[in-house]
Amino acid sequence: MKRLTRSSSDRWLAGVCAGIAEYFDLDPTLVRLGWVLFCCLGGSGLLAYIICAIVMPTA
Repeated sequence: MKRLTRSSSDRWLAGVCAGIAEYFDLDPTLVRLGWVLFCCLGGSGLLAYIICAIVMPTA
């Protein structure tokens, strides 16, 4: 059973992007770039990242 968790090994800030990349079997760099675009274009990406960092458990 797969669980969405924050990464404890491949983390820059809180490990949210690396955890999402592990869950979907993607490259963490692509997820990080997507998150940066989401922050720049929508503006709500920073709030979403903070919420994910609080809600997602650590692996």
